Amino acid sequence: MPAPDVLTTEQVHSNLTALPQWRYGLGALRTVLKCESSASALALFSTIGALAQEANHHPDVDWRYDTLFITLTSHDAGSKVTTRDAALARSISAEALNAGATARPELLRTVEIALDTDDVEAISETWRTALGYKRQGDGSLTDPFGRGPALWFQETTTPNVNRFHLDVTVPYSESAPILATLAGGGAALDDGAAPSFVVATDTQGNRLCICTEHDREVD
Repeated sequence: MPAPDVLTTEQVHSNLTALPQWRYGLGALRTVLKCESSASALALFSTIGALAQEANHHPDVDWRYDTLFITLTSHDAGSKVTTRDAALARSISAEALNAGATARPELLRTVEIALDTDDVEAISETWRTALGYKRQGDGSLTDPFGRGPALWFQETTTPNVNRFHLDVTVPYSESAPILATLAGGGAALDDGAAPSFVVATDTQGNRLCICTEHDREVD
């Protein structure tokens, strides 16, 4: 049974209007905080940990020198965004402001690996065992510790010659300059499914998708 405080799509976006430092992507609230130094980043990390302990609600925080990558979702609610995530995001933003940290949403990237196949069941267990991943309800494979990229199987009767491609999810608000740079570098863009995703093919025929939160429901 879903947790009673899961936010609908409309509620998620309503909360984001009051959280300018945060973006929504792949079922979670996300932000990147650039600090004045490595020491200040570590101090902010510690503060976020204290907030999480007080709220008994723990985000994923990746500390990289002077930068913190933060992801908020509720595992007990099926990895959905809840009122607890929105409340903790507000607290983190307030502490980031006090610490002099700067939000850098343009740095947000979430990478997934997609594999074309005409028979998911024939190969799924091989990949799950090799990676040490767990299988999700939709058939995708995810790292139980959140370290590696998810692997999902794109079922098709006509697998591409190059069966692997990357899905790179970025905030829609940051996607235009990325796509423009890709096109300027020679990539061919297929925007038939935009703004949900744009397929980019490099000059050697390798594909990737630039994905956004658009048209992805959380209800």
